[in-house]
Amino acid sequence: MTPEKLIELAKEAMTRSYSPYSGYKVGAALLCSDGSVYQGCNMENAAYSPSVCAERVAIFKAVYDGHRDFAAIAICGGKDGCITGTFPPCGVCRQVMREFCGTDFRIYMVGAGDSYQVMTLGELLPCSFSAGECMNA
Repeated sequence: MTPEKLIELAKEAMTRSYSPYSGYKVGAALLCSDGSVYQGCNMENAAYSPSVCAERVAIFKAVYDGHRDFAAIAICGGKDGCITGTFPPCGVCRQVMREFCGTDFRIYMVGAGDSYQVMTLGELLPCSFSAGECMNA
């Protein structure tokens, strides 16, 4: 799948965001190694801490369906659904990604227009630890 198609799916997911408090809509599209794609959107809660990011929604949906091998994720977001700049995943989402992904996992961060920036998980989460390291300790 091309990055552009994955980005299109992330933008579609953003339209399903439940963000009545911040107005900040976020969408994600997770590409599994077998070619299947899982979309996610952010879901806010009045108490804030029960809120969940789009990236984690997509990953949790995929894991629920038995997927554990991921190739890439596209992420987009913006106030009232208007993308004005790149949108990196938060630290919690980065660690959830690291639970299932190697440091070469690609993250496409969508910017305004047709622009995007790609980074690896290793670049965004240096000096990380993985589930395998915890199990071998």
